[in-house]
This record gives sequence, structure tokens and C-alpha cells, in this order.
Amino acid sequence: MRRLQRLLIVLLVVTFSTFLLVSVLPGDAAYQIGGMDASPEEIEAIREDLGLNSPVILRYLSWVAGLIQGDWGTSLLTGESVWDALVERVPVSMQLMVMAQIMALTLAIPAGIIGAWRPDGPADRALTAVGFACVSMPGFMTAILLIYYVSLHLGWLPATGYEPMSAGLWANLKPMILPALSLALVEWTALMRTLRAEMISTLQENYISLARAKGMGTLRILLVHALRPSGFSTITILGLQVARLLGGAIILEQIFGIPGIGRLLVHAVYTRDLVVIQGCVTFFALTYVAVNFLVDLAYAWLDPRVREARSHG
Repeated sequence: MRRLQRLLIVLLVVTFSTFLLVSVLPGDAAYQIGGMDASPEEIEAIREDLGLNSPVILRYLSWVAGLIQGDWGTSLLTGESVWDALVERVPVSMQLMVMAQIMALTLAIPAGIIGAWRPDGPADRALTAVGFACVSMPGFMTAILLIYYVSLHLGWLPATGYEPMSAGLWANLKPMILPALSLALVEWTALMRTLRAEMISTLQENYISLARAKGMGTLRILLVHALRPSGFSTITILGLQVARLLGGAIILEQIFGIPGIGRLLVHAVYTRDLVVIQGCVTFFALTYVAVNFLVDLAYAWLDPRVREARSHG
């Protein structure tokens, strides 16, 4: 309950800060609705009709009251329900983030195990160099290079577009591979380095020496006895990476033409559609705090000592 209370405070701070920041931006949705030829009187009438002349705190409290009742509001420009817009686009963004995280783990776990098995060996140094090269390059630059080589030069995957799952599994996955890989190549290095450091420490434990003395194979020791206890910091990094994945997805959805929530947010910012911006930011905040809450629960699954500590205090 204490954690849930803190998460509620985080949500309030994030949403109110967003409300304030958007309110100080020049222009608003009234100019988008009225158009270039609208007179000041017409703009003022539109602002009054939309409630934009009310104080910021009153507009925020009205929005929070609606949110508590399940009303996410409607777009100031199109009149579309924000909830409907999110429900339509969230699965697309979630698919992109999940695919990117799976790719990052697929790269990081074997690389971390190899690096921990032979620290500072040739393979460890090569993987470290590749990892630093990937993390040193921003995601949008990685995306541009992948589009050039994989899509335009080799013609293996499409450069832009999106197909729903109803079009078929491969048709849906094919245009999502490059954007997911662009995110994964930036994020896998932190996972790899964290897992490598934890496993190096774990392999020095007495029970690992006992397992070796019993004649257990190296692969079994690494995968069965060393990997799980070394996963705490990696899981923490996974939770923290959600924020970077959300931010990266916003940019990559523009580059690859993916109709996700990031693209919706960018369009709302350009048009000063405050209600849509609030809905998108609230979803991002909810996703972040929910994932980190699940990370805390995962600790108890990984280590029984955490469960014992919680049960006694």
C-alpha cells in the first residue's frame, strides 16, 4: 500500500507538470480550429467554448475528476474520445516495445554469460567493443543506417509501414523488425554489462566452487546456478529501460511510419491538443510505474530471502 501511495503521487506530479508545461506553450488548439484567417474575436470565442480561458488549476482538477470516473476526455480538434484513440494505438506501441526488449535480452544474456565466463578474454573484449559502439549511437541514427542497408540496399525488410495482426503474423512482424532492432541495439549493452558484472561476482561464491568440485559442467553452472542469482540488477535495468523505450518509440514511430501512441502524441503537441497530450502522458506514466511495481514483485520470485523479509516486516 505504501508503494501504491507513492505511485499515485508520481502520477499526480507528472500529469500536473505536463498540464503546466503545455499551458505555457505559444498558441493553442483554438488557432488550429479557427485557421489562419480567423479573427481575434473568433479565436477568443473558440477558446471560451473549449474552456481554455479557465485557470490552469481548474482545468486540471476538472480533467482529474473525469479521469477518476473513467472519462479520459475528447480531442479538442477532432472530438474523438482519447480513450478510443489510445486503445487503437497502444497495442502497436506495446508490440514495438516488447519486441525490442526481447531482442535486447536475446543479445544481452548470451553476451553477458560469455563475458563472465572469461572476463577480459578475446570474446569479452569484442562484445564490449560492439556494445559500446551500439550504445554510443542514438536510436534514430541506428534506424537510418538499418533502413539504408537492410531495406534500400539489401531489400530484405520494408523501410516504413505497418500491418495489423489480421493481415497475418509475418505480415505484421515484418515491418516491425527494423524499428524494434533499432531500439534493442541501444538498450542491450546496459543489460549485458550489468549481467556480466553480477555473474562475475556470483561465480566467486562458495556454492559455485562446490558445484565445480562435484564435477558439474560449465554450461550447467552458468545457466542453472549462476544466472538466476545474477538477475536482480538486470531486472532493475529492465524496469528503468521502459522510460527510454517509450521515448525511443516516439521518435522511431515517426521514422518508420508506425501508427502508435508516440505518433499520436507528436501530432497532439503540434496541434496543441491538450487533452490528447494529457492522455498520452498519463498512459506513459502508468506504464512506467506499473512495470517498476512488477519489477519489485519479481525480486520476491527470484530470491526467497526477499519474501521472508517482507513477511517479517
